[in-house]
Amino acid sequence: MKLVVAVVQDQDSNRLSNALTKNDFRATKLASTGGFLRSGNTTFLIGTEDSLVQKVLDVIRDNCRSRDQMVAPISPMGGNADAYIPYPVEVEVGGATVFVLPIEQFHHF
Repeated sequence: MKLVVAVVQDQDSNRLSNALTKNDFRATKLASTGGFLRSGNTTFLIGTEDSLVQKVLDVIRDNCRSRDQMVAPISPMGGNADAYIPYPVEVEVGGATVFVLPIEQFHHF
């Protein structure tokens, strides 16, 4: 048994949720916030059998795309102003960060 933890950008959340349901995977969605851009993310917790992990990863890969986006940096309130860039920069956003963890026991009551 494995626990797949996938952190995805909010823009990809509904598409991934629908695809997981269509492929008969149950998932718990948690609201989360990213550290670098301080933007909204969704974290999916997906429990699955070892033999289905690759299928879950394929569904995530097919539905979470990275893209370039212009972002206005957040002012460093009280922080180090030396590293602050006062103009928008292009960064890669989206995609998914995925962790696959072994599970000793699983109970569904």
